[in-house]
Amino acid sequence: MADNTTNMTVVVTGASGRTGSRVARAARAAGMDVREASRATGFDWEDPTTWAETLRDADAAYLMHPADVGAPAATEGVGALAAEAVGLGVRRLVLLSGRGEEQALPTEAALRDSGADWTVVRAAWFSQNFSEGPLVAGLREGELVFPAGEVEEPFIDVRDIADVVVAALASGDRYVKRTLEITGPRLLSFRQAVAEVSAAAGRELTYTPVPARAYGEALAGFGVPPEEAAFLVEVFEGLLDGRNAHLTDGVREVLGRPPRDFADFAREAAAAGVWEV
Repeated sequence: MADNTTNMTVVVTGASGRTGSRVARAARAAGMDVREASRATGFDWEDPTTWAETLRDADAAYLMHPADVGAPAATEGVGALAAEAVGLGVRRLVLLSGRGEEQALPTEAALRDSGADWTVVRAAWFSQNFSEGPLVAGLREGELVFPAGEVEEPFIDVRDIADVVVAALASGDRYVKRTLEITGPRLLSFRQAVAEVSAAAGRELTYTPVPARAYGEALAGFGVPPEEAAFLVEVFEGLLDGRNAHLTDGVREVLGRPPRDFADFAREAAAAGVWEV
């Protein structure tokens, strides 16, 4: 990794979340000064008056919007924050985007149009979606109900996403104005992934595929706003149609090593008791 991380201040949005927490950890390990941007630190994506104080005098920022990257709120928020960052002299911006998600293209365009020295990291489905977030409850109860059919996905460990983000920030201009598409090392169907989780956890776990629209109706029943549920149905119908069922060499290109394997993730999460009842 380049030596220009010394005294580099990077703003990390979503620093308490799935990717942001790992980006913050990896950035600190690389010698960067991390400025965590979350509501706990006074930063609010929905309140632009909180942005300047967080961005001022920083060298770079990692952008992860709390809405899905393809949602209109993300497009508007990323575009506005990127423009403000550039105006404050924070030109180096790295955005987390979704691999194969057509709805995310306007958000990526908003970043490019801001005048920033941008990098887009398009990541495959996170391995940690099985250990953190809304899918965990079902697995703890013994069944994952999800609208993925038997499609294969190259699940990626969030730690690899963080390492790629930090490497991009630390590599000068090498990854400026580039889109990095990153995946894990092998393809797994959701059924196979659940089987690997089951083996690691030592528990009988099953996978039940359902149509996307039925899943959306279930989300609405759990209190997800109808507009958000409809948007997620649209995203799932696109992302889970097989378009992402191939590997890229993005992690190796940036990091010089292979990506972490899903089985290793599952063993570590099981050892931590994630899926215990």
